[in-house]
Amino acid sequence: MSKIRVLVAEDHPLMRAGIAATIDAEPDMEIVGLAQDGAEALTLFRTLNPDVSLTDLRMPVLDGLGLIEAILAEQPHANIVLLTASVADISIKQALRAGVASVLLKHMCRTDLIETIRAVHRGERPLSSEVKSLLAHNTVGEALTTREIEVVRRIANGKSNREVGEELGISEYTVKGHVKAVMTKLGASDRTHAVIIALRRGFLNMDAPES
Repeated sequence: MSKIRVLVAEDHPLMRAGIAATIDAEPDMEIVGLAQDGAEALTLFRTLNPDVSLTDLRMPVLDGLGLIEAILAEQPHANIVLLTASVADISIKQALRAGVASVLLKHMCRTDLIETIRAVHRGERPLSSEVKSLLAHNTVGEALTTREIEVVRRIANGKSNREVGEELGISEYTVKGHVKAVMTKLGASDRTHAVIIALRRGFLNMDAPES
């Protein structure tokens, strides 16, 4: 019987090595590729054509969502499992909308990982009770616009309203309006709180360059 060929994309070396060791210990699975960022993973996917791909959500160069979208644009039926430490259901919902077969939280046990890989390889789309609970009970709130995300990203980098306006080519008054809208949408008490919530809910990826 042929083994399930697995590609792993994870930027943390210890986590990547641990996942690889767990999978390679199974008689019906083998690791065919290990990537430390999304761009490397995409190259390996094209070369190796794995049966199942595991990808972290937060990675440099190309993040997990970008990798998922790129792979599925080329192979719509590819089997992808998202690994995330975040319980922010906006990230999980974005991944599911993009077409991942399953989502695993990183504090999963070894059995969850192995059984999910097998299920996805069989064509199933399993979700743990914990992920289902997050989707059912966590509210995302209104989505931020692209411009609002641009503003919040610069605030997170320590920019003042004036500096944000200069970089984006808009007035300081307009920036204040965007900040107020963001705080209202996120239910934030101040600018810092807005940044924290935006990060927690997956609106910001600080590894990506400012647009």
